[in-house]
Amino acid sequence: MSGTGGPSLMDSLFQRTLDDLIKGIRLHLPGPAQSTFISKSLDEIRREITSTDLHTKSTALQKLTYLHSLHHFDISFAAFHAVELTSSPSFLHKKTGYLAASLSFRPSTDVLLLLTNQLRKDLSSTNQHEVSLALECLSVICTLDLARDLTPDIFNLLMSSKIFVRKKAVACLLKVFSQYPDAVRVCFKRLVENLETVGGASDNGTMLAATVGVFCELARKEPRAYLPLAPEFYKILVESRNNWVLIKVLKIFAQLGRLEPRLAKKVVEPICELMKRSEAKSLVFECVRTVVSSFYEYEFAVKLAVEKIREFLLDSDLNLRYLGLQGLLLVAPHHLWAVVENKEVVIKSLSDVDRNIKLEALRLVMSMVCDDNVVEICRVLVGYALKSDPEFCNEILRSMLSTCSKNVYEIIIDFDWYVSLLGEMARIPHCQNGEEIEYQLIDIGMRVKDVRPELVRVGRDLLIDPALLGNPFIHRILSAAAWVSGEYVKFSRNPFEIMEALLQPRTNLLPPSIRSVYIHSAFKVLSFCLHSYLSFEKGASSSPPNFVDIEPGFTYSESEQEFTETDQATSSSALHKRDTFTQESIANVLTLVITSLTPLAESHDVEIQERVRNVLGLARLAQQEISCHNDQKEKMVDKADLKTSIIIRLINDALSEDFGPITFSAQERVPVPDGLVLEENLRKLDSICADVQLPISESFSLVKPNFLPADGDSISNQQNEEESETSAAESTSLLAEHRKRHGLFYLPSDHTKNASSSFPPANDPKQRDNDVDDLVKLTEESLVLKRKPNLSRPRPVVVKLDEGDRLPIAVKKTDENDDLISGAVRDVLLGNEASSHSNNLSGRRKGKSHSKDKVENSETGSSSKRRSKHRNHSKNVEENENGEKGKQKSGGKHKSRRRADGGVDVAVEKPVIPDFLL
Repeated sequence: MSGTGGPSLMDSLFQRTLDDLIKGIRLHLPGPAQSTFISKSLDEIRREITSTDLHTKSTALQKLTYLHSLHHFDISFAAFHAVELTSSPSFLHKKTGYLAASLSFRPSTDVLLLLTNQLRKDLSSTNQHEVSLALECLSVICTLDLARDLTPDIFNLLMSSKIFVRKKAVACLLKVFSQYPDAVRVCFKRLVENLETVGGASDNGTMLAATVGVFCELARKEPRAYLPLAPEFYKILVESRNNWVLIKVLKIFAQLGRLEPRLAKKVVEPICELMKRSEAKSLVFECVRTVVSSFYEYEFAVKLAVEKIREFLLDSDLNLRYLGLQGLLLVAPHHLWAVVENKEVVIKSLSDVDRNIKLEALRLVMSMVCDDNVVEICRVLVGYALKSDPEFCNEILRSMLSTCSKNVYEIIIDFDWYVSLLGEMARIPHCQNGEEIEYQLIDIGMRVKDVRPELVRVGRDLLIDPALLGNPFIHRILSAAAWVSGEYVKFSRNPFEIMEALLQPRTNLLPPSIRSVYIHSAFKVLSFCLHSYLSFEKGASSSPPNFVDIEPGFTYSESEQEFTETDQATSSSALHKRDTFTQESIANVLTLVITSLTPLAESHDVEIQERVRNVLGLARLAQQEISCHNDQKEKMVDKADLKTSIIIRLINDALSEDFGPITFSAQERVPVPDGLVLEENLRKLDSICADVQLPISESFSLVKPNFLPADGDSISNQQNEEESETSAAESTSLLAEHRKRHGLFYLPSDHTKNASSSFPPANDPKQRDNDVDDLVKLTEESLVLKRKPNLSRPRPVVVKLDEGDRLPIAVKKTDENDDLISGAVRDVLLGNEASSHSNNLSGRRKGKSHSKDKVENSETGSSSKRRSKHRNHSKNVEENENGEKGKQKSGGKHKSRRRADGGVDVAVEKPVIPDFLL
């Protein structure tokens, strides 16, 4: 018996049942022991499922289905055995087979088509439970082939005398329509007929519920096609007492009401009556949602909805309070007064014990933020973030960052305040939004030039705080602070203080990627200090000194030093710089740089090693040339003019070039000329750039250079100085000429002039108010609709990119099947079909019947191109049918008439809008 390959008789007699398998799994602890037990059980199941005994096979498939459902084992090897069990005469075996097929079959399953005949046989069975099993399985595994082949059988079941069968056939239609849109032309009229069962027998409620549920899902995808059915839905709304059905009808009217204003006028009063008389909270909330989302133009309905929302908000049930906040969030965009009336409840909900309620209250508060109240609301929310748990704290910060940066900081007027707010967020103990804060600090620095002084001040405060270096969530923010401090160091009040912060010993706590940014920023600061020192030394040797020419763009905007006159500010800044950049201070900075970075010159991280050696090379070169002896000062200045100043000026000019925001699609937006093939046309660059005079490259090394002229070559030195003075003007003219001739290869330029850099004083971030009462009062003042204040100074210029600041929003494309379904629905409801589909309504199909539909869709051109032939497949073809082929032309009308005998024509002939709206 062992040679047969199947299980032995003893195995069948002592086969473990599903209960035994479950008990065995529970007896073994999760881990290796349980895995071993399941593996052995799977081996037993593989042997048992090949048995010819259907009971043994069914038990094995039950156990396999359990393992697939809970432990996600692949049971595709048992697909054929599941099909075998569906053909069993035993209902229990058939149920097991259909269950396994529903759970494991996929469109790619090989044996799926073998199930077609068995499904057709069970759908025509006299046993309603077998029909139910087939319908349930088909609604899960339905494919295009199954839907096309079994549509006639489902059509017959739509008029079954058994409500149990008919409602499942209606529910199955949703899946069939999605896979085979042409089934709409066959079954849709009978589906509509089931809407007319209001007020019938007691079990009609379930039938109507199934039908309305199908229409609710269909209308959600393309509601316009279902406008002609508004009378049927209105009748259900008025007459039905089933809360579930009413909720689905309200969802349908919420979609249809946006398309037809006259429909809203018709249904708004019945909806208000439902809100007044119903005791079901779910139905009342659905009425509220329908009114505030689709019928918000009717003031009396909105007021009633707001009263119901107020009842939800004051209820002790947390679920109802949550729904009340959701309703208030829906009504806020069109009726802000409703939020103002319930502001106390909303604000107190931020401190609720339920996290979902707090999140809804936060969304509601953020939806009310505008440019007039953003400062006050953010100040209060920071107070809530400080006393909240870490998760909700970060949710508050995330919402603030998202709202304030929307549409390129559209609601931000005072950027000094916002940059200070970002710095304050970084110091909140539970802050974990370092990546977003880092991005916004850098992005604002590149977009808003007037905020750079305040940005450097905030970055300096973050860098000098050693406590922040140990928090890994703040490392990204520190990276941004280091970058802005080095990039815009000319706005710093004390660059040496920034240098000390960048090179402090505790920076070894930072990861290499962040530390490399610190080192590169130190390189920028050192270059700026050396350049400023040499510029002032050169200016001091000439008479009279002209500080304005030294640094024309150098200004300060510190809160403690505001100047009202430009000349006074420029003079004071120059004097301050002259006192700051002395020989002693520069020597101390060079010593600090060399002492701090020399140990890192041999770092294993190549990025750190390369940047450290660049900084050390510049520092040692400057240290060699800058002498501290007063008796050699004149000689030192001459050397600086000849050597050090040239190198430092070149480095400083390269590092002082401003960065600007670049769209991610900048390269894609450059139009490619017709006929240009880049691989073949690169040789044309020589002719295009022939008029451009490339500068002579002057390479230099950190070793003692040989290309510099001797001290006595005054003529050569003078020529070099004259060439350097005219190089900027020549470069500008050449660039303008090249842009004029080859403008096709340039991005559009922005000629917007910068606004004044003057700001009102920034708000003090240390002044917090965490009390709920103050928050309520503050919200009351900020939510009142008022005219924008007359600002004494304009909002700073924010650089924006055309169509490239954010990733493009993907347009939601309608599914092709949804278009086909809606087109077929319009054809049926508007009576555009020239001939109906061929279907035999008798209990047994006699054979194949073919009919052609000529569809003329006046609304969409795609529906006229649709396939207009429906095939009714069957394998039981009788001879008497074949003998009537010659009579198809003359007998087509009679067949069509017989098929229409059992149905009621509910189609609206001409008007798209129902008559009861006219």
